Amino acid sequence: MTTTGTGTRRPWSRLLPNTAPWRSSADFRLVWTSGAVSMLGSVFTLTAIPLQIADATGSPLAVGAVGLVELVPTVLLGLYGGVLADRLDRRTVALTTEIALAALSALLLLNALAGAPVLWPLYAAAGCAAALQGIQQPSLEAMVPRLVPHDQLLAAGALLSLRWTAVGLAAPAAAGVVIATAGVRAAYLLDLATFLVSIALLARLRPLRPAREEEAPALREFAEGARYVARRPDLVGICLADLVATAFALPTALFPFLADELDARWALGLLYSASAAGGLLAAATSGWTGRVHRHGRFVLLSCAAVGAATAAAALGSGVWGVLLCLAVAGAAHWVGDTFRGAIWNRSVPDALRGRAAGLELLVGAAGPALGDLRAGGLAARYGLRTALRTGGLACLVGGGVLAAALPALWRYDDRTDPHVAQVRASRAGAADPA
Repeated sequence: MTTTGTGTRRPWSRLLPNTAPWRSSADFRLVWTSGAVSMLGSVFTLTAIPLQIADATGSPLAVGAVGLVELVPTVLLGLYGGVLADRLDRRTVALTTEIALAALSALLLLNALAGAPVLWPLYAAAGCAAALQGIQQPSLEAMVPRLVPHDQLLAAGALLSLRWTAVGLAAPAAAGVVIATAGVRAAYLLDLATFLVSIALLARLRPLRPAREEEAPALREFAEGARYVARRPDLVGICLADLVATAFALPTALFPFLADELDARWALGLLYSASAAGGLLAAATSGWTGRVHRHGRFVLLSCAAVGAATAAAALGSGVWGVLLCLAVAGAAHWVGDTFRGAIWNRSVPDALRGRAAGLELLVGAAGPALGDLRAGGLAARYGLRTALRTGGLACLVGGGVLAAALPALWRYDDRTDPHVAQVRASRAGAADPA
């Protein structure tokens, strides 16, 4: 604890992230560090593959096709990955897929080392990597409630989000420098090295066996998870809030054109990183989140704030004003993600948590893809500023509509919610303590 000379806590220290999960759980530290290392390396590959395709074809359409190749397996295998996360040892699923991802990086390195790199392996690797990550992600998300005490789940989510935003801000710049100075081969080699470190860390994680033993056909098991979510208006609401925010107010597809309109092509990288910078600032001052209990209310308010900031960016005539609006939107999005994660982790039973994570992944993949399609189509027909403005306003209004249509989400309070109480009691009596 940070104190003054009189022994009282300094007010600003209450804004610092709560690091209790990091201190109390060695397994959480392993997962957090493994994810940070693996994400850092993956950004190198995600930067190198489009560059290789662009150099080989000179076609923006060929580069854009990578997104389609990645989206379909992410959605389909993410749903199945949710079933596996509730059937199998989550550590085993995460470790096995991490080894397979490392093998893909090795194949990409071999292709880059060839005298004339072949194009089709780049698409194949992108699709296979998306499929493996779709299988892996539900297990990684579903294991967190088993690693830390129940009352530290919100803090754990904030620390995981801090990891994501920090890597998302720093890794693209590092990847650009490495590729510009040493080429794509160095990028793939670094990615492979980070996977080896991540595998070594995950191998030290204790087993996380499923909370149930009976199994049904995969489709029936997924339907069981979907029915559970559908019966809870608060869970339906946080899915819709995430979809509204990403489909209407995540205008990344417009950034190259926005940079040109602002006569600031030099700021293109800043446009891409502004949202992550805002999220990082919010994560670094996240101590206040532990004193919030009406999580649903903050999910809805953050959705509206993302929309308002995006609409404000459409009115900006200077690059710095636009960047500020995008950073505010990123900070608001971080707040929404943090409290969405708290609701999932604190109120969904462990036996269903993997399938719930698969649905999260589905929404998380579909929203940005729909957002790019919406923004690009509107910009082509009505202009860039119209696409930005209408998307932001739709997100703002959408937050209000959800608040009115789903009062259960607006009233959600983790101190009184019966689902939270049930999960807390189940964990207190479990034989597999955090």
